Amino acid sequence: MNKSVKIGLLALGCSLIGAASGVAIYTGFDGKQAKVSSQTETTELSGNIAVAADVFKQPKMTQAVYSPTSVPENFVEAAERSINGVVNIRTETVAKQPSRRYIDPFEFFFGIPGDGPRGDGGRAESPVKIGIGSGVIISTDGFIITNNHVISGATRITVTTNTNETFEATLVGTDPETDIALIKIEASGLSPIPFGDSESLRVGEWVLAVGNPFNLSSTVTAGIVSAKGRSTMQQGDLKIASFIQTDAAVNPGNSGGALVNARGELVGINTMIYSRDGSFSGYSFAVPVSIASKVVADIKQYGTVQRAVLGIVGTNVIEELKKEHNLKVTQGAVVVDFGENSSAKAAGIKEGDVITAVNGIHTKGMAELQEQISKYRPGDHVTLSVNRQGEELSFKVELKNREGNTDIIERSSVASLGAAFKPIDEETATRLGISSGVVVVGVDKEGKFHESGINKGFVILAINNTRVRTGDDVERIVEGVVNHAADKVLFIKGIYPNGRVRYVAVDLT
Repeated sequence: MNKSVKIGLLALGCSLIGAASGVAIYTGFDGKQAKVSSQTETTELSGNIAVAADVFKQPKMTQAVYSPTSVPENFVEAAERSINGVVNIRTETVAKQPSRRYIDPFEFFFGIPGDGPRGDGGRAESPVKIGIGSGVIISTDGFIITNNHVISGATRITVTTNTNETFEATLVGTDPETDIALIKIEASGLSPIPFGDSESLRVGEWVLAVGNPFNLSSTVTAGIVSAKGRSTMQQGDLKIASFIQTDAAVNPGNSGGALVNARGELVGINTMIYSRDGSFSGYSFAVPVSIASKVVADIKQYGTVQRAVLGIVGTNVIEELKKEHNLKVTQGAVVVDFGENSSAKAAGIKEGDVITAVNGIHTKGMAELQEQISKYRPGDHVTLSVNRQGEELSFKVELKNREGNTDIIERSSVASLGAAFKPIDEETATRLGISSGVVVVGVDKEGKFHESGINKGFVILAINNTRVRTGDDVERIVEGVVNHAADKVLFIKGIYPNGRVRYVAVDLT
């Protein structure tokens, strides 16, 4: 190759790299642009993962002699072992117009139902919206993993298997933070895909994406693992920061489908693409099965995810922190602050420490640390390897939940609110001139509070004319409305930190 050709190819390569840096990230394969988050910014570490090969008592697959670094002769066996384990999901969603229900003032203040000026009770139906996606069968009796964004808000979920059998599915539970959902069909003798080990995947290893792009059922594409532990793929409530990146082609309809290795074992759930226009441009991202399996196991057993936290705020090792804290390592998760009731702080970890391993498994940064912690539940103990200015230390830490304890969190009607609460502190109460209240400390974009316009920081004073002082008060009122009230509506009186009082109606239907 002559010198001029080499220079031309180099210039072309640089231009392609420059173009790639300007593309947008899309989730759901529906053209919604996602936000790119910095690797040096994160919130309190949380997550939940487990490699649970026997969670659904799946039969062991015969292990073929296989080297992940070799090129398979073909992918026929892997495709045949997995294609019957992937289903087509069709959803129907009926949106309400407008999204916030109109509440007649007469009804609000006197408790007498009224239709409002539109004469329709504040509800207007829009045409049915149809969505498509994929799902992965994980048990012979009909449990199926998919993405939360595939079934979110759906009023009807229809599943079609690769053998062209159609079933109505019920939603078992969802976890917006990992974009994982569990649905169930009434069937038997299905062909589940056995769980593989996503942690043992190596960059350059061959994988297959199995799904229904553009509603083309039973489509298989091949690629390699391009990277692991990608942490720049966060959008909205999506908190997972440890994706498997591949170059296997995925497109609209692949969401929730299977990423399998060359043995036909499930190693990920296809979730995202990196694209300018919403179609495949060479990069796709999957939630590792080590995360997905723990999420669905918790949903199946408890109804909600048991999410363990270390109680730290951390970041990857960067030059500024190396100077500030005299760091002696270039990889790991740097502790920059602690949350309330931090189990890591209680164990003796200090600001500036670099967490380099969890139970002996190396963590290059926050993404890997999150993935490792996510294997466990509150109450579990982990051993953290820490580098403190060159000194190698070890700490045994008891993981807690977000409430600061090790209790099992049960699913209840209050979960639909999509919010977290804490009693108001004395200083804030005095400043606002109130005696008690419950502060909204977090709002999930999939919940009723967000739908009704309630934001973080809002102080709830009363619900349905009953004073509230704790999160338990909120839960008790919500449970009562859901189980006994004819009109499933919460009438909330509250105040924002700026002193502005607001009345909000939250429709629970």
